[in-house]
Amino acid sequence: MTTARRFSPIARRLTLMNLLVSASALLLASIGFLAYDQYTFRQGLVQNLSAQARIIGSNSASALMFNDPQTAGNTLSALRSFPNVLSAGIVTADGRMFAQVSQSPEEALLAVPSVPATQTQVAIFRSDEVVLVRDITFQGKLLGTVFIRSSLSELRHRLWRYLLIAMIVLLISLIAALLISALYRQAVAQPIISLAETARAVSEQKNYSLRAVATRDGTEIALLIDAFNEMLQQIQTRDEALREAHADLEKRVAERTHELLMANRELEAFSYSVSHDLRGPLETINGFVHLLLSKYGPGLDEEGREYLQQVRGASHRMAELIDDLLNLSRVSTTAMHKEQVDLAAMARQIMQDLHRREPSRDVQFVAAECPQAEGDPRLMQIVLENLLRNSWKYTSTHARAQIEFGCEQRGNSAVYFVRDDGAGFDTRYADRLFKPFQRLHSAAEFPGTGIGLATVQRIVQRHGGDVWAESKLGHGATFFFTVAPQPQIMTQRESRIAI
Repeated sequence: MTTARRFSPIARRLTLMNLLVSASALLLASIGFLAYDQYTFRQGLVQNLSAQARIIGSNSASALMFNDPQTAGNTLSALRSFPNVLSAGIVTADGRMFAQVSQSPEEALLAVPSVPATQTQVAIFRSDEVVLVRDITFQGKLLGTVFIRSSLSELRHRLWRYLLIAMIVLLISLIAALLISALYRQAVAQPIISLAETARAVSEQKNYSLRAVATRDGTEIALLIDAFNEMLQQIQTRDEALREAHADLEKRVAERTHELLMANRELEAFSYSVSHDLRGPLETINGFVHLLLSKYGPGLDEEGREYLQQVRGASHRMAELIDDLLNLSRVSTTAMHKEQVDLAAMARQIMQDLHRREPSRDVQFVAAECPQAEGDPRLMQIVLENLLRNSWKYTSTHARAQIEFGCEQRGNSAVYFVRDDGAGFDTRYADRLFKPFQRLHSAAEFPGTGIGLATVQRIVQRHGGDVWAESKLGHGATFFFTVAPQPQIMTQRESRIAI
């Protein structure tokens, strides 16, 4: 057995418990015996003094009646043979000292206690002495009292001897209890120590095949070990089943992932194929419309040229729709490469590009300094382009417009937003905003394909965020979006670009 096992905490506690129990029992027993010995010794001392006082009183009754102090003194002198008697005396009924003897002059009693009327004697214990006073009567008449003053030094010596004996007995008993505890400690503590070591090994190694050493003594410890081993058996069985299920799940996930990857590749190839097949006829239509306008345009009336322009416009819108659908499919299938993105700088660049395309527009752009977001720069570019182009488009009816990009803290997330004072929308139809081909304004009023906001939603969701909008018809709109949770945002510093 190792040192750790021999002096394990449970073994030390068992030993300490045995010693404390034994010491407590012996101490209480010693206190009880000591109290009983002190009580019986005091009672015996009072009885001895009472017998002596009774004898002296009987022998001194005639001396009191005939007023013979010398005879009474001779009777009292017999007490000098008792070394514990400090002094003794006889007092008359009127309180006068009749006769007195003492071991030394300073041992004389200064005041004699009185005996209550209902008693014949009284014993008064003081710190280092006891005084017994007894009445002297003859034929029912009180002649006086006799007192004996005795030292309690024997009681103190007896007390110290008893304490010394009790300490020796206590020490011997504790040594015996320690030896006996060492014999039984192994049988009681060892199964618990073995169980604790097994539990520690299972916790550290995660090896549920380990088992505690079982005992067959039928005690509660044996039941505990059996229950612990049974629990390990159940955990081992479930762990093996869980591993098998996990392996099977990983296999299925790999198969489904492969199938999904192949399906995405086929869908992407189909999208490119469809795009190419659709673009061919569109380019043919645009080419023939251009030839008709170039060659036969002067011969056509205004209505005919308007028809050709509508055909050309429809083909252009069809091409834009194809591009938007391809972008929407790429958003869901392409891999993301996340890094820190400065959305505020990206928003400023997009607004500058919009201004260069339409320099006649009077638009004031406000951009706040926001914390960088962790995301795919290419996809976040698409998000801001769609939101800012929407704001640019829906403020086109205003002579002077304002567009703002900013951020605010909500809980533990930074919320980015794009706000404008454009046409806005009716919030009753807000659920249609992020669905493909759903538009809240007519194409004649504001052109578009209805794919942009659906693309924004898919990109934001791929970044683990959310997107929503708040608006009031005719009073502009605000589009909010989040990405992965960011630290507390810095104090916003606005930089204004007049456009």
